Amino acid sequence: MKIQKTWGVVIGAVALLALAACGGSSDTASDSAATKNATVTAGEDITIAVITHGDDGVFWSVAQKGAEAAGAALGITMNYQGANNNAQDQAQMIEQAVTDGVDGIAVSLADPTALDGAIKKVIAAGIPLITLNSGSDLFKGLGAITHVGQDETVAGHGAGERLKAAGGKVMLCAKQEQSNVALETRCNAAAETFGGKVIQITTSGDADRVAQQGEIKAAMDADATIDSFLGTGPVIAVDGANAAAELGRVMPTGGFDLSTEILEYINSDKMTFTIDQQQFLQGYLAVVFLYLNITNKNTVGGGLPVMTGPGFVDKSNVVAVQELVAKGTR
Repeated sequence: MKIQKTWGVVIGAVALLALAACGGSSDTASDSAATKNATVTAGEDITIAVITHGDDGVFWSVAQKGAEAAGAALGITMNYQGANNNAQDQAQMIEQAVTDGVDGIAVSLADPTALDGAIKKVIAAGIPLITLNSGSDLFKGLGAITHVGQDETVAGHGAGERLKAAGGKVMLCAKQEQSNVALETRCNAAAETFGGKVIQITTSGDADRVAQQGEIKAAMDADATIDSFLGTGPVIAVDGANAAAELGRVMPTGGFDLSTEILEYINSDKMTFTIDQQQFLQGYLAVVFLYLNITNKNTVGGGLPVMTGPGFVDKSNVVAVQELVAKGTR
């Protein structure tokens, strides 16, 4: 009962803030063009920094919109920065935020080893910390209040189960980033429930889609027994579906996260499913939870991460989700 009451208070607060976010000031923040770096400034003298490893692509632009909407709704200054998958740059951004004396910091932990020193400086400075997106298994050891995101093991297990149910025996799991613990967990967890052989590769990345599709195609071409594919992001998942089509191979194909393109592929039966971790909520809730801790010493999660996923999008619900993606909030 105590847990239910606590979450009732949190959900109520978030609901009120969401209503506020529908007003004029946050509409401007939500509808603004997403960039890697942005600042939302409002009335209250509180500054929260959201510093991720992300780029300005389809996934992180939505997470940024969530952070911007929360900052505008709360009437605070919210600084968002994305490091474009450069861990050293992200560490420097975190250290600069500490030097600037911000009131709270939210970070993604795609490369926790590279960020260790910077995170220790956040804690030493007494600045409230929340992790988002990557870091669900590490936040407590770092001294963070909580983690906002999805459990990548649970998500990977679900992906493996679906591809197995679709008849897969040999899976190719492709990752688009080096040294990203979340992507590694997705493939490893999928292998645990898939039940068959799993081949893992890491491509040169989403930035060069022609090269990435070619790398996936080469891996498929090298093993004629591959009969299912999992991409650990929305771009690489579509590139994998295209690679299979080029080879004339029909196979169940799954992905992670949402984009207009991946949903079109699901709706047209070119892909089987994708996993939704609701990144808008990750940006939004990280800012809200930091604000509540700064102003009211609230903590959230009871020592556990706050889960925004996984959810599954397939042919049964893709049309409804497409409408929300078009609005830029999913």
